[in-house]
Amino acid sequence: MGRSYKDLVAWQKAMDLVTAIYRSTTKFPSEERFGLTSQVRRAAVSIPSNISEGQGRLSKKEFRHFLGQARGSLMEVETQLQIAQNLGYLEATQTTELLEACAEVGRILNGLMASICKLPDSTQ
Repeated sequence: MGRSYKDLVAWQKAMDLVTAIYRSTTKFPSEERFGLTSQVRRAAVSIPSNISEGQGRLSKKEFRHFLGQARGSLMEVETQLQIAQNLGYLEATQTTELLEACAEVGRILNGLMASICKLPDSTQ
């Protein structure tokens, strides 16, 4: 676990997702600035933030916990994107692209969580 969080593909893909979310939400209605826009952006930012925080922790158990937090935030983003589409703030194609990016981050997070469980206890 000694590598930098910046080397983790999960963190890199999560950062790409945050950028895509910010770009996609710029056209949300101004009355949503403190509502859905803020909510989905905050949840998206939480994903790479939790990955990096977890990687900086001293044990694989803590790292796994923070990856779980990142995964929870990812589920929030998915739900909020669906809400945005339902309200007409996102086109179906935009939503599909963003949800596909979410699915990719989710698969990578799941793999990372599984690989951490396989690490010997001496890496704690």
